[in-house]
Amino acid sequence: MNKRVVITGMGAITPIGKNIEEMWDAIQNKVCGINEITLFDTTNFKTKVDAEVKNYDPLEYFDAKQAKRLDRSSQMAIIAAREAVKDAGITKENTDYDRVGIFVSSGIGGLKTIEEQCKINFEKGNKRISPLFIPNSIVNMPAGNVAIECGFKGESVSITTACASSTHSIGEAYKTLLLGEEDVVLAGGTEASICEIGIAGFENMKALSGSTDVNRASIPFDKERDGFVMGEGAGMLVLEELEHAKARNAKIYAEVIGFGSTTDAYHITSPCPDGECGAKAMTRALKNAGIEPSDVDYINAHGTSTHLNDSTETMAIKTAFGEHSKKVMVSSTKGNTGHLLGAAGAVEAAICVKALEKQIVPPTINYKVADEECDLDIVPNEPRNAKLNIVMSNSLGFGGHNASIVIKKWEE
Repeated sequence: MNKRVVITGMGAITPIGKNIEEMWDAIQNKVCGINEITLFDTTNFKTKVDAEVKNYDPLEYFDAKQAKRLDRSSQMAIIAAREAVKDAGITKENTDYDRVGIFVSSGIGGLKTIEEQCKINFEKGNKRISPLFIPNSIVNMPAGNVAIECGFKGESVSITTACASSTHSIGEAYKTLLLGEEDVVLAGGTEASICEIGIAGFENMKALSGSTDVNRASIPFDKERDGFVMGEGAGMLVLEELEHAKARNAKIYAEVIGFGSTTDAYHITSPCPDGECGAKAMTRALKNAGIEPSDVDYINAHGTSTHLNDSTETMAIKTAFGEHSKKVMVSSTKGNTGHLLGAAGAVEAAICVKALEKQIVPPTINYKVADEECDLDIVPNEPRNAKLNIVMSNSLGFGGHNASIVIKKWEE
């Protein structure tokens, strides 16, 4: 019997909501989560805006000791994981925790911790470095901390492919479940890299928007786009083998039916200009799902608001979808959330699931100036009621990493 993989739980903490429902309400209401940077003094920075989780206080979620022992990236991973697991109704009574995997990614890991401890080293010397420096900074610790929090003891991995990281986590979780290696996998990603060194690094490579207008900073597919806006947060999905989900009478949101991944082998940061390998990732995902391009109703694009990404992704969609690229609806929700780097794919996958559930296509907000290089149906500015059966979510990362997942409305 061929196995099937379904989504039974979701969790998120983002710049537009501290849980899934808040986030989805914000998407429908065209909320932009971009504001002035508050996490550090930007006097010496060109970049003035970001997408922070609003009014975030770790003591609302953790006791003081636990909060101190967790980097912000691990905190947000745990918060999203708690929501997803509760939403799925996973308990020791209905699930063997030895067969629950934890595929939780981060693109960068505990960058704020690294920055803080380097300052201490320079100012006070090596003897003052915290013994928690390494466990708070290494990129696998959100996965490890989520496992400890939840008590799950299956395979635990942290796939790091820059901004494609959490889409890869979902895709690899899907493959693991099809192989029967686990019954359930908690898959997603987290990122909390808004700090001086993080912004400086992206700013100096000319990747960030220089706009001070919060409604014109992250503007995917708009001709006036000039870079992405850094965001933070986490997204988690509970993926489950269908028969296991049925056996415990789980609510099923949607079905994961395909995954494709490729590498550009071109440049450390720039996508291959013709979008060839991004297109191949989408084509692989379609083939893996056993569907035709014309079966896809909506694509949640990577859509970062950089000139190269948006024009290249447009070409990739045209290559992969052919004539159907003129009909398929495409939007980027990074106008709402900013770019959550390694967490972006999981958050956007959750948005895709809500789109299927509610039969509403998320808009590309704050769109004003058409770009002839991005001539897709990008669902500008307003949500669109539409019949959605199959959707795709794309993620593209520095290093040439491309990943696409295909999600289908749930039906027996």
